[in-house]
Parts: sequence; structure tokens; C-alpha cells
Amino acid sequence: MDDAILEMRGITKRFPGVTALEDVSLTVRRGQIHAICGENGAGKSTLMKVLSGVYPTGSYDGEIVFEGRPVHFGGIRDSEAVGIVIIHQELALVPYLSIAENIFLGNERRGRGGFIDWNRTNADAAGLLASVGLDENPVSPVIQLGVGKQQLVEIAKALSKEVRLLILDEPTAALNDVDSAHLLDLLRRLRDRGITCIMISHKLNEITAIADSTTVIRDGRTVETIDMRGGGVTQERIIRGMVGRDLDSFYPDRVSTPGEEVLRIEDWTVWHPVQHRKVVDGASLTVRAGEVVGIAGLMGAGRTELAMSVFGRSYGRDVSGRLYMRGRPVKARTVAEAIGNGIAYATEDRKRYGLNLIADVRANVSAAALGKLSRAGWVNGNEEIKVAEESRQDLNIKTPTVMDPVGTLSGGNQQKVVLSKWLFTDPDVLILDEPTRGIDVGAKFEIYTIINRLVAQGKAVIVISSELPELLGMCDRIYTLSAGRITGELAVDQATQETLMALMTKEKELAG
Repeated sequence: MDDAILEMRGITKRFPGVTALEDVSLTVRRGQIHAICGENGAGKSTLMKVLSGVYPTGSYDGEIVFEGRPVHFGGIRDSEAVGIVIIHQELALVPYLSIAENIFLGNERRGRGGFIDWNRTNADAAGLLASVGLDENPVSPVIQLGVGKQQLVEIAKALSKEVRLLILDEPTAALNDVDSAHLLDLLRRLRDRGITCIMISHKLNEITAIADSTTVIRDGRTVETIDMRGGGVTQERIIRGMVGRDLDSFYPDRVSTPGEEVLRIEDWTVWHPVQHRKVVDGASLTVRAGEVVGIAGLMGAGRTELAMSVFGRSYGRDVSGRLYMRGRPVKARTVAEAIGNGIAYATEDRKRYGLNLIADVRANVSAAALGKLSRAGWVNGNEEIKVAEESRQDLNIKTPTVMDPVGTLSGGNQQKVVLSKWLFTDPDVLILDEPTRGIDVGAKFEIYTIINRLVAQGKAVIVISSELPELLGMCDRIYTLSAGRITGELAVDQATQETLMALMTKEKELAG
């Protein structure tokens, strides 16, 4: 079946002071996986919100034709009624309700007298879980599931609504490689069942592996739609459409000239805050001025726990070990002490822990070092604006003014605000936890360029990343972590994805 299930014609969506979409057209064929890519802020999610009724008819110009008929949606319920279901990047599950309750929330299975039929609810949920390959008890609370399994619950919920067109916004952004592969296999099975999928993703390797067609959007306009079925479409080909130019390399060139040791961690041990187990076990590492050091490890290896515990013991209990800055022992028992000793940590979860999304760019940039802008307890507002404006220009943060809420920025620009906040503290060591998660290749290149600039100024940078090519492309040395232990240290010219993976799983092999 190669006929169109969806046509979006001449879609234009404006917000005060900005045109998010301008004359965008999109055709999706029935029974296909159709990818949509573009840089952060290109308009991808806005287009899908128009399609799903988040932005209702009348709030945009243009026409939507579904199953051959013009449709008008006043909200999500209207789009779901015809079989269009969207799964947002931030999953919409209630953590303390059961899996079954989440699947049928708002679509309850009722029995006599209008009461919920729990036997039917749980039985139907079990069938849906089986259809997505999830072997979980329907009465289990969602909070007990990992992100990958929660994603499958969202898809089961969509299937309960007799979905015909499933929209997934960055479905694998927070998943590890195993969960991502499982999800992509599920999408193929859904396609085989005749369910059409639209997938927004920054992971171009996944798009080239699974998509039948790919539409590229740039600056709110449709650039092209590429037929992927013939093969031969490369990631570089898609990037050229996304950014309007070739990226000669995914990683900017940098000459490595490490200097003196800046940070040394010795015998660092951290216990889980609740459970009686070590999450970091006797870890030791060093990083020098002008050096990028990577930390590689599988999910649960203890990478984030190590970083957060070093940063003012903001994770864990019974933290022990020794910290040295430029050979001098230091204490970092609180975040304030860590900052005072020249350590900064940019969290992997920028929306929850890294930013105040309802505050403006100015307030976010200055948040970690307000003391530099205050006198007698009063913040100098003019200086605060000046600092934020300098950061906006220096890091190329795309926002009309620094007084705009940071929640309105694209993911890549939010990440630049996080970096600006910590750079304002003037750290000697900057720990970056998944610094490019959920942002496009163009924004990634800009982040990499900023990192290179920092080390050229003599800063020491630690990068934690789940993407091994990123570590190999950016780092001078890479430590591997498994089950809380450092299992290896390699110079980048001695490292490959295979050698890193072998070290990342070394603890498991020893345990076996």
C-alpha cells in the first residue's frame, strides 16, 4: 500500500515575535515509518503538535488531510478519535499508578453501574503488554520501570486507542543501545501490522536503519523528503539538508596540549542513598589542564553517581576518598564548597536539575554565582543582564533577548545556557554529563567547539557520554567504568569502540 494516509499542506504557525512554521508541507504514506529531522528549533515538534491537536484548528494556517478527508482538531481527543496518537519526549505516565491504570487512563474499561472492571482492565493490559514485548505484571506501579519499559507502556497505551498513525518524538533519546534496538524492532513490527509511524529523531544512524522516508525541516520550512528505501542514503546526506552545509567532520579539530594536573580523585567510594550497596567502588582518576577526559560505561555503571558525589556530595551517602586540586587536598562536602574549589557539574537532565524553565535566560546564567553580582545582599540587575548578554553572544544562544523564559528555547540552546551558568563560576574543572543528549548534529558541533575553546584556555574537562563515537572524537583519554569500578584507562589513539566495550563489561565477565 503506497497511498497517502496523511497530507499536511501549507502549514504556517506563528507565535508572538516569531514564525515557527512557514508553508510546511508533508506527505506520509500508509504503512511506512516516516522520519522527520532537523536542527533544534527547526519546527519539528511544533508541526507534530499542530497535527495532534495540541495547537488546535484556527491557531495556524494550512490544511490537514487524513485518510483522504480534511480534518479539524480542537484538541488531542479529537485527533485520537480518528486514530492519531502522539507520544511526547517527556513521557506522560503517572508514576504511582499501575501499568494497567496508565494504559487506560481516560479510556477506562467499565462494567456494570459505570464502575471500573478491574479484571478486564488488567487482562486487556496484559494483552497489550504482550503485543509490545513487555513481560511485566499489569498491576505493577510504573515507577518501578526503567525508561525503556516506560516507553513501551506508552506505545501499549497508544495501541489501546486503536492507533492508525503513531507519532513518536525522540523515542530513543533517553534509552541505552539495547532498549533503543528493542524499540526500533517494535516499530518494524507495528509497520508490518499496517500501523503508520512518524518518528522525530536526532539519531541519524537509527533513521538510516529504519525509515522508509525522511523529511528534513530547516528554519521552519520543508527542505526535502528523501526516499530511504533504495539504500545508499548516508548520514552526511541528511546532515547537509539539516544544516544547509556539509560538516567536514562530526568533531572539530583540536590540538591536544595537556598541562599540569588539575584534579585528582583517589579511592573514591559512594554508597547508594537507600540501598546497602556501593555505587562507586574505589575509583581513581586524574585530569590535566587543557585536557578532555572521557568516562564510558553502561547504564548503571556509576558514571553520574561518581560525578555528582564529587560535586559537593550531591548524590549518595558515606562518601569517602580524597580530592586534590593542583596537588592540594580539598574538601567538597557541599555544592558551594565544590564551586568554591573550582569544580562545576552540568547535569545530564537539564530540564529537571540544570535549569529553571520558567525563569528567563538572564536568571539562569547567573544562578550559580550570584555572589559575583551582588553587594550587601542586592543583585545588580544591570550587571546580570550584561553577563547574560555576553554569554548569549559568546556561545551563540539563539533567543530574541536574555529576558525570554529559558523553557521556550530549543534543546541545544538550553544546553548552552547550562554551560553559560557554569562557565560564569569560572571553574578549573568542568564535568559535563551527557552534554549533547537530545540535541541535533549542528548544535552538537557547536557544543564540541565550545569544549575545545575551554581546554585551549587551560580548563580541564570531563565528559560523560553514552555515545562511544563522541568520546573517541572529543577526548584525549578515556576511563571505563563498570559496576562502580574503574576497569581501564586508554589514550584515545589506543581506544576503539570494541576495546572500550570490552572494558565496560569487564566486571560482568569477572563475575561470570
